[in-house]
Amino acid sequence: MSVTATRSEARPETGKSRLNARQRSDLKTIALFLTPAFIFYFMFIIFPILQAIYVSFFQWKGFGAPTNYVALDNYTQILGDKYFIKGVINALLIVALSICVQLPLALALALMVGRRLPGRAFFRTVFFLPYVLSEVIAAIIWLGMFNPDPTRGFLNGLLVAINPTAQPISWLGDLDVVMIAIFMALTWKYFGLHLLLFMAGLQNIPREVEEAAAIDGASTWQSIRYVTIPMIASTIRLVIYLSVLGALSVFALVWVMTQGGPAHASETMATYMYKSGFVRFQFGYGSAVAMLMFMMCLAFSVGYQRLVMRGDYEGAGGQL
Repeated sequence: MSVTATRSEARPETGKSRLNARQRSDLKTIALFLTPAFIFYFMFIIFPILQAIYVSFFQWKGFGAPTNYVALDNYTQILGDKYFIKGVINALLIVALSICVQLPLALALALMVGRRLPGRAFFRTVFFLPYVLSEVIAAIIWLGMFNPDPTRGFLNGLLVAINPTAQPISWLGDLDVVMIAIFMALTWKYFGLHLLLFMAGLQNIPREVEEAAAIDGASTWQSIRYVTIPMIASTIRLVIYLSVLGALSVFALVWVMTQGGPAHASETMATYMYKSGFVRFQFGYGSAVAMLMFMMCLAFSVGYQRLVMRGDYEGAGGQL
């Protein structure tokens, strides 16, 4: 009986040990596949961030090892620089225009295109095509559109054709107009992405829900306000999240079109950083600008996901 009891007690331990061995084998397999990705992620993401943090505490021209340690002087100088402040204001202006103009227009068009409109696949393709283009190509296209010569610039040519006595507008040379021109180009570039995301959200709404609202006597506007929009709330939150992060870090399109001019009127944080680091060779100062941008984007990203998008990650969806 003692031998039998010993065998019966040993069986669970053997099964448990086999399970642990299988788990260890699975962990080794996972680690084997993740290690190359982690190495590249560390080399091209983590290490540059750590290096930028280190360099931001120095006055460094990019030659040799950084030796002139200045502590937080770069950061205090940046926060008092009117051109950096101008870049922050312009970024916030793009954020406000995107949320108040670009996204509502994309949502309205998505609702109009809808699921019943014939040829909706064609509309999706047409509006999404600009997003496929790089920002540099989009900027070059809009440079031609904004040409002040009516015979070469489409917008001024259209303006003169409508009103022959009208004066051509210097879209990229007027301090009061340049940010509007930048926003027009950004809207053309990213409008299709927002439209596609909204249309994807609308596809997930069951047709029966809208039909039930119509049977209950809800008008079209009431159905949109109380049924459609609440059911795509998670999509709206995602689009706002992507739009704000993109506005805070916009660079290529602005740099190609204006390089932050005229007179820093279209300066953004990214163009200011590029000028500091790669034009003036103040790599320590430019790294500090990059760190401030990174902290702003990180603070928004973490705060927005925890306060606004938590329900989406938990699967609740939530409402606006």
